[in-house]
Amino acid sequence: MKQVGSADLALMGGSIPHWLFERMKGLSLAIVEAILTEYGHKMLLTKLSDPFWFQSFGAVIGMDWNSSGVTTAVTRALKAAINPHVKELGLYVCGGKGKQSLKTPAELLYLADQTGLDGQYLVRCSKLAAKVDNTALQDGFQLYLHNFIVSDQGDWVVIQQGMRPEDKRARRYHWHAEAVTSFVNEPHAAVCGNYQGEILNLVASEAQATQKGILAITQESPEKILREIKQMQLPQYCKVKTKDVNLKRLGSILWLAQATQTDDFEELLLLKGLGPRTLQSLTLVSEVIHGTPSRFSDPARFSIAHGGKRSRPFPVPTYVYDETVSTLKKAVDLAKIGQKEKQKAIQQLTTIAQKAEENFQPEDNLEKLIEKEQKESWQYGGRTNKGFVKQPSSKQLRLFDES
Repeated sequence: MKQVGSADLALMGGSIPHWLFERMKGLSLAIVEAILTEYGHKMLLTKLSDPFWFQSFGAVIGMDWNSSGVTTAVTRALKAAINPHVKELGLYVCGGKGKQSLKTPAELLYLADQTGLDGQYLVRCSKLAAKVDNTALQDGFQLYLHNFIVSDQGDWVVIQQGMRPEDKRARRYHWHAEAVTSFVNEPHAAVCGNYQGEILNLVASEAQATQKGILAITQESPEKILREIKQMQLPQYCKVKTKDVNLKRLGSILWLAQATQTDDFEELLLLKGLGPRTLQSLTLVSEVIHGTPSRFSDPARFSIAHGGKRSRPFPVPTYVYDETVSTLKKAVDLAKIGQKEKQKAIQQLTTIAQKAEENFQPEDNLEKLIEKEQKESWQYGGRTNKGFVKQPSSKQLRLFDES
């Protein structure tokens, strides 16, 4: 069994407002359905096992792009959105945060009764993934969240997170059934994070002498560790800075979102009528659905789609958010009955933006873009955890223009 990656994140407090969480559920479900319709269960689970894609997904649904809360928010939204539709989606989310994580075995056994899957095997995988990251590897992070996402074919991913409160850091671990060999034979493909002194790792190659001593006592044989692969270490500040975003990628998306582009590209005529701001968000959502792994090295870029509850990088544009969900859901529903034209048009958003990106010379300044979003937020139903954004006064508009 191999862990496919990990992410080091800042612990940031604050609950998700009900109005935002309901939208997160709607957009999460629409994205999941779009991926399942186009690519199937294996691709969805592969995406979920990638720490960079997962962080980008969290940002595009409106979470602080580098917060540990992304893990809780995404898995909670997925569970609330997917489980009521388990029969039609063929997908189930078990576990959760705190006491909810302890319910994972019972939930897996219940699912096995409904589907005919080997429940005992799935429970064993769930428990061993937690044991390896919490006990065999003692890196200072104590697990407090464990989610097991499984398809009706028995493919699964584990997403779990540990906390180290003394320095306000969290570490997320990703596991994927695709790499199944053995939990005691090279169990980790990656355990990554900032250096913090000596740790206890009973599955590392350097622990061979200790392993032999344990073997003599217990007759069990932990093996060596593989070299690290996917590692994500994000800054602790909340602000989205220019260095966090690939401006060439973002610039091509802003170019595509101009009102004239739906006239210039035949592939986008079915999206005609969407406002430029919604087209911008929909392009980033399209990237999350259809983009290849290399496209997610700058997850902060996806926060430009729908902002965040604490106005970072700007208030959530609720009108845009709702129109994005509605457009994507309508395309998925039409695709289910064989009418895939609108779904293909949404896919073309990321294709055209990537083609434009090849020779694109970015001129957009990220700070100016965020300032523009802040200034115009009221027009799009901008909302934070403190309420709706009010229309700026003439004096405030002058200050915006002068800055």
